[in-house]
Amino acid sequence: MNNILYFYNKSQYNIFRDLLAEQNKIIHSITTYVKNDVPADFDVEEYLIDISSLVNVNNLQYFFEEVFAKFPPDTIFIADDEDKDNLFYTLRHSFKQEKNINELIGKDVGIIEKSDDKKNIEKKLITNLSKDTITEFITNFNNRLLGHKGFKNDFDDLIRNFVIFNKLGEHNILSFFLMGDSGVGKTEVARVIHDSLGSSKKLAKINLGNYSSHDALNSLIGSPRGYIGSEGGELIQRVKESDLGLVLIDEFEKSTTSVFNFFLDVLENGKFISSQGEEIDVNGYIFIFTSNISVENFEKSISPELRSRFDYKGIFKPLLYDDKMQFVKNRLDDIICKYNKVHPLLLPVDLNSVLLKKINLDEYSNMRELNRMIKKLFVNYISNLEKLV
Repeated sequence: MNNILYFYNKSQYNIFRDLLAEQNKIIHSITTYVKNDVPADFDVEEYLIDISSLVNVNNLQYFFEEVFAKFPPDTIFIADDEDKDNLFYTLRHSFKQEKNINELIGKDVGIIEKSDDKKNIEKKLITNLSKDTITEFITNFNNRLLGHKGFKNDFDDLIRNFVIFNKLGEHNILSFFLMGDSGVGKTEVARVIHDSLGSSKKLAKINLGNYSSHDALNSLIGSPRGYIGSEGGELIQRVKESDLGLVLIDEFEKSTTSVFNFFLDVLENGKFISSQGEEIDVNGYIFIFTSNISVENFEKSISPELRSRFDYKGIFKPLLYDDKMQFVKNRLDDIICKYNKVHPLLLPVDLNSVLLKKINLDEYSNMRELNRMIKKLFVNYISNLEKLV
């Protein structure tokens, strides 16, 4: 029996994995074998077993000895050193020695000190703004978001109430669940909040439609220790990189029960725990959930407990004609302004109205499709204009 337990620092993990790969060795998590037998062709010269994910298992010694019996005697076991003392003591009857994994691979890999820049990014929270700044923000928001007048009125009240009751400790997160067809402005709400609050970083956006159903929660908060790539978690990464207390969760209906339950807990407590045991504080944040789901399916797919946690539940309708007109004018002004800054070829001052006449607004209910038409017309115009020069 190999009675040595090798420890590594998580900052060294990727380097060790690559060095071991050069030696034709592969790291597997022990969780792979908890419910499954070890294959008959298991090669102790090829596979190392990471037991970090067992750290929080009750009756670990008994549990481990039962699983340990499945492996050949010379199997090499490794673990994250974050819980080194506790883990090694608990498994003292199985392992007589602890060593650094450097001794195993024959190279001295130092601990990499990670930069705390992302952790130290100061977050702008709506709850920390003054009354005058909040009024300015709401005015800016209303001017930037086209249409949806009823929502804007509710938004004003919800923001002001949230600021008050968050400071009283009674309301941790302000949450919106926006339903409606694609391209009617649901995700635009988050972008307008992002811009109106003057963020200089990228919007913290998660698209659950990109996740595989069986691994959605791990994709959000990271896999348990012991899994390759376990330090990840897109939600954690996006929150840390942002300078704003705002998160957009797109295509929420495509998620799973485990993710629904996760967000139920987040909205209630204003924080969550990563798979690595790190507490992420999102108290004072605004969470915007968007979905193409119908009202009927919303009630069927989302539990009553989670539905009750959303502060606002509403349906976004397609923009009215005048709002679409304003959208086209604003978009063309923005494109023309950007073009004039980087190109010597000056555009006619009436180009906005010229291109607007070429668009039949009644044909469009999806703003993304309308935006594509705007770009197409602009590119065609520029191409023809350049031919004349």
